[in-house]
Amino acid sequence: MSDSDTNNAAGGPFAVFALPNSDPRKVVAVAVVMCLVCSLIVSAAAVGLRPMQERNESLALKREILKVAGLFQAGDDIEAKFANLDARLVDLESGNYTDQIAFGDFDMRKAANDPELALSLTGEQDLARIRTRSKIMPVYLLRDGDKLDGMILPIYGYGLWSTMYGLLALEPDGRTVRDVSFYDQQETAGLGGEVANPKWQATWTGKQVADESGKPRFELVKGGVNPSSANIEYQVDSLSGATLTSNGVTNLVRFWMGDMGYGPYLDRVRKGTED
Repeated sequence: MSDSDTNNAAGGPFAVFALPNSDPRKVVAVAVVMCLVCSLIVSAAAVGLRPMQERNESLALKREILKVAGLFQAGDDIEAKFANLDARLVDLESGNYTDQIAFGDFDMRKAANDPELALSLTGEQDLARIRTRSKIMPVYLLRDGDKLDGMILPIYGYGLWSTMYGLLALEPDGRTVRDVSFYDQQETAGLGGEVANPKWQATWTGKQVADESGKPRFELVKGGVNPSSANIEYQVDSLSGATLTSNGVTNLVRFWMGDMGYGPYLDRVRKGTED
C-alpha cells in the first residue's frame, strides 16, 4: 500500500493531498499551504533585511545633514565625514545639552510618541500641528577649533497631506539661514511637493528666521516677496498653488525657532553660552 493510500485509509492530515487534482478540497489545501510558505518567506526576509534597511535610512539622513552643512561631495565616505560633526542632544526646555540618552540610541520620531520622553502640546502651543514633540532633540554642530561655526537643526510639521521633515542649517548667530532641506514629505507633486525643490530651498540662504530679540519672524509670502518690503530679510516666496503647505512651512519654522522648540537653546547660542 502506498503512502497516499495509507493517509487516505487513516484519514491523516495529508490525506487531502492524495485526492485528485480536480478535487476542490485539494485545491484549497494546496492554496493554504502555498500562502503559509510565502508568508514565512516574506516574514523571514523582512526580519533579515531590517538591519540593512535601518543602516540605509541612517546613511540617507547623515547624507542630508552633510549636504545642508555644505560638507557633502559625491563619493565621500559619509560615516567618516559625519564624524567631523559635533552631534549633541538638547533639552528643549532649558536649552542645555543633555546626556540623558546616548546620542546613538535616540530616535526623534519614536521619542515624540514615548510617554516618558514626549511633551503633549496644547492647541495654542502646537503651531506646527504635531500634537507631541520630544523633550529633547538632536543638533549637529560645526566647529572651527573651539569656535562654533554653524548648526543643523531637525525641524518638522504638518503641511496639507503629510508631516514634512526637514533640516535647517543656521550660521553661528543662530538666526541666519545657511541652507535648508525637506527630505521626507508627501505633499502634492508639482505643488506642495516643491518644498523639496533645491532651487526653491536655495532662496532661503541668507534669510533670518528670527529678529535680534529671538522672536521668530520667518514667513513664506503668497504671491511672492515684495522687494520693497520692510520685512524682506525674513521672507521667502510661497509655493505656487500650495497655500496650506506654505502655511505649514511658515508655522513649523516659527514653532521650532520659538519657545516650544529650539528657542531657549538658540538664545544660549546667541549669548555665546551654548557649550
